[in-house]
Amino acid sequence: MAGSLIFDPHLPWLALYIACAVAVLLVGLSLWRGLAGWWLRGLAAAALLVALANPSLQQEERNPLSDIVLVVVDESASQGLSDRAEQTEAALAEVLAEIAALPDTQASVTRVGDGEGDEGTLAMAALSEALAEEPRARVAGAILISDGRVHDMARLPDLPAPLHLLQTGHDTDWDRRLVIENAPAFAILGEEFDLKLRIEDQGDLPGGAGQGAEVDLSIAVDGEAPRTYTVPVGEALSLPVTLSHGGKNVIQFATPEAEGELTERNNAAVVQINGVRDRLRVLLVSGEPHPGERTWRNLLKSDSSVDLVHFTILRPPEKQDGVPVSELSLIAFPTRELFIEKIDEFDLIIFDRYKRRGILPTLYLDNIRDYVERGGAVLVAAGPDFASADSIFRSPLGEILPGEPTARVLEQGYLPEVTELGEKHPVTEGLEALYPPDEGQEAGPGWGRWFRLIDLVPGEGQVVMKGLGERPLLVLQRQGEGRVALLASDHAWLWSRGFEGGGPQLELLRRLAHWMMKEPDLEEEMLSAEAVGQEMTITRRTLGDDPGDVEVEAPDGTLFTVPMKEISPGLFQGVFAGPEMGLYRLTEGEESAVVALGPAAPKEFEETIATGEVLAGAVAARRGGILPVEDGVPALRQVREGRIAAGRGWIGVTPREAYVTADVTVMPLVSPLLFLLLAGLFTLGAWLIEGRKGAKRAA
Repeated sequence: MAGSLIFDPHLPWLALYIACAVAVLLVGLSLWRGLAGWWLRGLAAAALLVALANPSLQQEERNPLSDIVLVVVDESASQGLSDRAEQTEAALAEVLAEIAALPDTQASVTRVGDGEGDEGTLAMAALSEALAEEPRARVAGAILISDGRVHDMARLPDLPAPLHLLQTGHDTDWDRRLVIENAPAFAILGEEFDLKLRIEDQGDLPGGAGQGAEVDLSIAVDGEAPRTYTVPVGEALSLPVTLSHGGKNVIQFATPEAEGELTERNNAAVVQINGVRDRLRVLLVSGEPHPGERTWRNLLKSDSSVDLVHFTILRPPEKQDGVPVSELSLIAFPTRELFIEKIDEFDLIIFDRYKRRGILPTLYLDNIRDYVERGGAVLVAAGPDFASADSIFRSPLGEILPGEPTARVLEQGYLPEVTELGEKHPVTEGLEALYPPDEGQEAGPGWGRWFRLIDLVPGEGQVVMKGLGERPLLVLQRQGEGRVALLASDHAWLWSRGFEGGGPQLELLRRLAHWMMKEPDLEEEMLSAEAVGQEMTITRRTLGDDPGDVEVEAPDGTLFTVPMKEISPGLFQGVFAGPEMGLYRLTEGEESAVVALGPAAPKEFEETIATGEVLAGAVAARRGGILPVEDGVPALRQVREGRIAAGRGWIGVTPREAYVTADVTVMPLVSPLLFLLLAGLFTLGAWLIEGRKGAKRAA
């Protein structure tokens, strides 16, 4: 039971203050004039003011509430090292027992693991949430059981009580880690760049470790056999790297586990770098001016990453008009330099309605054929000349072209169609969906017709589009290390002009050009995976039938089988959740791939030595303490607010003395009528006394 005096005045407080001032002034004036009844006047004014103030006695019936100690238990990955988990559970049991032994005190336990993604230990976020769930007036302290590696100190809450850290780990702990200091997300193919890394030792180092020691460093690219080098510890290393292929390049670094170190999880790191081309160099050779010539030029010039070299034969040599050959062009075209000396610098050569006219000697064409065998790419857009005696097929290039002309040129309208094989091929798959048929139109693509087709006898290539009478229209072929494509029509430009609604000419030619330049996303036989967090989406593209399940090898060697589901013709996908971070190897038939789950260096294992430095400022600001668990769990005692709450072998909590009010009783201390009567009596007494003394003085 607790009581307090309260006032409920009949007038506003301002009016009451003014009345009090007037009363003091009048009583003082009476005293100054020597009136005998001044003290009765004072009592009358006091009685009147008390009646107006209306005082009451308020009595509260209070039920005391217990104090709450917030206990945050760190169960992140770094707490699983050595015997820290056992230390944590033992410390938690003793802390709970100590809290239970304190009078009117209870514990609120919160366990915190690893944050989503690679956020590390979010102990302060957990402490903030625990504080928000409890009344601040009851929180007597907070105890964090952790190795001290907290990664969200910016979210430290405003605690109304002491904060303590019971630090797990041992003074003798040491660890070796591999740190990637600089790794780009993208790199240009064929250009060397520096990847910077460092191997460092931390903690209580044994003999043979630390600065000056040497360790083995193994480097594996795309899951291949690793190469091992001997490198110094504690020095920044600059590793020159040149990417050999486009798309994702996975590089794994690892050092062997040292005796006695805390963990080998941070002895390895995986870096994923996307290889991109700096510039795509394309050589376009047009045999004669025609409407489709500008289509090719516009396509290639629309891509800012393409360097285009284009020449057109405006006047063939057979036209004898007496003009010297040296004056047939504005500048002397460097044919020898292009087709002999620098041909390997081009990613793609396009022959657009070109025929043999003696401008490019047989030696040059031989060199182009060899260029394809070495890994180059040639695209032939055939016109009527391809079916003539001067056809480019009747040159050394004929040995690598995927189709032979029959000498027939079909001049008739037809609708280009994607073949059954083309529905699976990345160059043509999904093209028909870009131009669906109009309402009421028969089944088939919704694009316009072409009006010329060169009759071909296909070779070993892949026919992905067909034309009039099921004849081949677009044939693709791998030749040696390179690629060749043959388009048996020169009417693709009709689509770009919007004839009969146009068609996906730009998309088709873009895909075709990038497939020939070996873009990884356009490979017809491909196994790849994209990782988001600990989950990977596996994609298998094939021109064959159902490829079957994909075998996944985890970093620890465990094998998993992932079933694949067909999502479109030739495209299969499956989802797999990796049990741990690291490098996974995928295999299906002859196709293989590697993918890394998790970050290059997990935050939980960047720093593994237990420390109190991270929390030292926050603990000191709240008068708490940092005590190692290996020295024993400290005793828990109550200390007054504002006092130091930690010492040798003990930590303290502040009693809050919180309560809840169960009942309130208000009893008036003044009867207004009675006090008004008293004020009147005092005033009358003053008048009588002063009247009698005045009469005596007059007598």
